[in-house]
Amino acid sequence: MAVKVSKTPSPADIERERRLAEALRDNLRKRKAQARDAKAEMPPKD
Repeated sequence: MAVKVSKTPSPADIERERRLAEALRDNLRKRKAQARDAKAEMPPKD
């Protein structure tokens, strides 16, 4: 899905992209922490 950008992004676009990336990283961090916690709560299989 290649999109050719002919103009430079506006400061608002740059800020929106930055916030989106930050939110995605935060979400991923939370999901990893939840997965770790869930794994720690499960008793080991015998």
